[in-house]
Parts: sequence; structure tokens; C-alpha cells
Amino acid sequence: MPNTEWPRLPLAEWQDTRDTLQLWSQVVGKIRLALAPMVNHWWQVPLYVSARGLTTSAMPYRDGALEMTFDFLDHVLRVETSPGRTATVALKARTTADFYREVKRTLRDLDVDVHIWPSPVEIPEVIRFDQDETHASYDPDAAHRCWLLLVQADRVLHQFRGRFLG
Repeated sequence: MPNTEWPRLPLAEWQDTRDTLQLWSQVVGKIRLALAPMVNHWWQVPLYVSARGLTTSAMPYRDGALEMTFDFLDHVLRVETSPGRTATVALKARTTADFYREVKRTLRDLDVDVHIWPSPVEIPEVIRFDQDETHASYDPDAAHRCWLLLVQADRVLHQFRGRFLG
């Protein structure tokens, strides 16, 4: 029987980690934006709940595909290519600038050349990713609980969508 418990995650306990993860997910989201063909309503951009975290799903790259997954079980950003090359970036307490640099280095090591706008959007305080030494928190337990909440929300929304006839 599946676990249907909704974990507790009071904002005060993980706000700094949430803010950092939001920026890290924007880095990955901007890579997805750069690689995935435009779809109406920006439907090519979201990250999807997966069995281990959040994933871009396969993005077209050259003659193959690239996928990036925030793995909240092993606490890594897993980067995989269709030719079978894989690399990881550790999810740990580190600055957004350091995370951004390592993601770029990892993509370069996998022979993936992608250019993104290096600034976050839709947040009050905009600091370029490569200059952000402010956001540097990562609580693995809080990140894991956030993902578990997203798993539950995804489950409920899929059930609702399946019954919607409108």
C-alpha cells in the first residue's frame, strides 16, 4: 500500500533551503528553456515530479537527448545524455554561484554546449547566478520532505485530472 502521508514542512524551518533550491531549479529550468522547443503556454519549461525528485524529462540536444534530475534521495543533480554519459553535481550547502559554475562545468565535460540568461526571474532580489554568494543553504531532510509533498500533490492532481470530463 502506498504511503499517503503528507510530511510536515513549516516554512520557518526551511526557508533558506527553499530560496536556494528555487534558484538552483531556475538554473536547470533555463537550460530546459534553451533546449526544448517552444510549446504554447510555456509547457516545455516545467520540471516534473519523478520517482527520485524533479526532472526535466528528456530534452532534445543535437542528435539525442539530455535529462537533468534533482535526486532528493541521493542529493545530487544527475545529468544524463542519450549516448549514455552521466555526471552528477552534489546537492549540498554551497553558494548559488558555486552550483551554477559546477553545472556549467559538468555540461561542458559532457560536451553539452548551452547558453542561458544567467539571472533569475520573478523574485524580488535579483542576483546573477554566477555572482550569488548569498543563497547557500541546503538541508537534505527538508529538500526530501519537500519532494515527498510534491509526490503527494502530483498523485492527487493526477487522480483529479483522470476524472475530469469538462
